[in-house]
Amino acid sequence: MTAGGTGQPSAGPGEKGAARTALAGLTTRGRSFLAAGVAAAVCAYVLGQPDLLRVGMLLAVLPLICAAVVYRTRYRVAGSRRLAPARVPAGSEARVHLRMDNVSRLPTGLLMLQDRVPYVLGPRPRFVLDRVEAGGRREVSYRVRSDLRGRYPLGPLQLRLSDPFGMCELTRSFSTFDTLTVIPRVEPLPPIRLTGEAKGYGDGRQRSLALAGEDDVIPRGYRYGDDLRRVHWRSTARYGELMVRREEQPQRARCTVLLDTRGLAYEGAGPDSSFEWAVSAAASVLVHMLERGFSVRLLTDTGTSVPGEGVEGFAGAGDGSADAAGLMMDTLAVVDHSDGSGLSHAYDVLRRGNEGLLVAILGDIDEEQAAVAAKMRRRSGGAVAFLLDGDAWGRESRREPGGAPGRDPGGAPGGAPGHVPGREPNGTPDPMNKHPMNKQEERLRMLREAGWTALSVPRGVSLGELWRQADRERAGVVTAGGIRGGEAGS
Repeated sequence: MTAGGTGQPSAGPGEKGAARTALAGLTTRGRSFLAAGVAAAVCAYVLGQPDLLRVGMLLAVLPLICAAVVYRTRYRVAGSRRLAPARVPAGSEARVHLRMDNVSRLPTGLLMLQDRVPYVLGPRPRFVLDRVEAGGRREVSYRVRSDLRGRYPLGPLQLRLSDPFGMCELTRSFSTFDTLTVIPRVEPLPPIRLTGEAKGYGDGRQRSLALAGEDDVIPRGYRYGDDLRRVHWRSTARYGELMVRREEQPQRARCTVLLDTRGLAYEGAGPDSSFEWAVSAAASVLVHMLERGFSVRLLTDTGTSVPGEGVEGFAGAGDGSADAAGLMMDTLAVVDHSDGSGLSHAYDVLRRGNEGLLVAILGDIDEEQAAVAAKMRRRSGGAVAFLLDGDAWGRESRREPGGAPGRDPGGAPGGAPGHVPGREPNGTPDPMNKHPMNKQEERLRMLREAGWTALSVPRGVSLGELWRQADRERAGVVTAGGIRGGEAGS
C-alpha cells in the first residue's frame, strides 16, 4: 500500500497573505529577536544612541530575513508511505515506512518530517532528516498499535522547513494519505463435524446430480482423462469439438453467520466488552468456515449481508478465499451498534431460502426475539447459537481466593463453558434440579426446543471451548434422538 506525492510550496493568495504566512511561522526565538530589536530601536531613538539603533535593527531584521528565505524555499521532494501490513488484528502492531526523495538538482537543508496519526494509534511520529543530496533519499519507519477496531487514516505527511538559526518554521503538507484497517481478533477453532454439513465430498461440498433426460444434459469440453463413454455426440456435432456429459455438479455447503449488533443487547464498551467479543467470534467463525470450504455469508440483525443480497456467499478453499475473508474482515472492522430493537429483518432474509448451516452470535434477547430466532431454525440445515449472558458481562467476573475461578454465571461452580444449570448437557431438564430457571436459561430452552444447539457465553470464556462444547451437545442431542452423533474431525 504505497502513496506518494511531490511536495512543493504553493503560491500564496497575495503579498499580504504571503507576509502573514511567513510571520506566522516565526518561532519563539524569532519573535524574541524581533521584539528585542524593536525595543532596542525605540530606546536608541529616545536616548539618542546610534550604536544601539544599529544593534536593534540587526536583531529585528534577522528573523524577518530568515522568514523570507524559508518562505521562498522551493524544495522538490517526493514522499511515500508503505504499511506492513495494511490490515492488522486488534492488539497487534503494524509498521509504517516513510520515504523521502529529493528530486531536484540542489541539496536540501535540515528537514523535520512528521506524520499525522489518530491518537488511538499512538503519539505523532517526528523525524529530523539531515541534508539530503540531489537525487538522494531517506527512509524512516515507526510502529502503530490499536486495541480498537476501525479504519484509521494516516497522513497527510508534513514537512517542516527551518532556517539554520531556528528563527522560523513553516509546514508543507503532501496531499495523499493511507488507511490502516484494524480488524477483529480471530481465534483458531477446532475442526468439528457440524449438523447440516455435506458428507462424502470434501469438508464443505455436496453433489447435485443432473436429471437423466437427454434434454437436461449440460455438456462441457473434453478434458484429458475424461471417460470416452461420457462423450455427448449430439453436442459434439453441434459445436464441432469433442463434448462430454457433465453428470455431476459440485455444490458448496453454505453457512450464514448472524451477528446481533443491537445496541440494547450489549453493555459496556472498550476492547473487553461483550460486543467486541461477539464481533471477534463472528470473525473467527467466518474464517474457520471459509477454510473448511463452505460458501459463507455474513448477516446482521438489520438485514445487511456481505456479500449483498442475491449472492449465495463467498466461496472458500480457493484462490479467492483470502480476498473474501479480507472483505468480511473489513466489514467487521467498522461494524457498530445498530438502532434496531429486534431480529425480524434478519429473519426476513433467512426465510427466503435454505441457508444450510446457521451460526448466530446473539446478545441479550427477550422472549419475543427468542421466538423470532427459534423460527430461523426452520430455514436452516443446522443451527448453532452463542447467547451472551448479559448479567455475567454486566459485572466483573467473580474470583475465589487464590485465583480459582468462581461460580459460573449460571450458578454452577466450575461448570463447563456453556453449561446451563438445571439441565443435562443435551438440553433435557435435570429431574434433581430444585432451582427455577432464570431469564438466560429460559431463552436457551426456547432455542433448544426449536432445534438450536444453544450455548450461554459467560464472561472470560474462549470461543474455542464453546465450539467444542457445541459439538458435544449436538452429538448428545442427536444420540438421544436415536441418530448417531457426528464425531470431531481431525
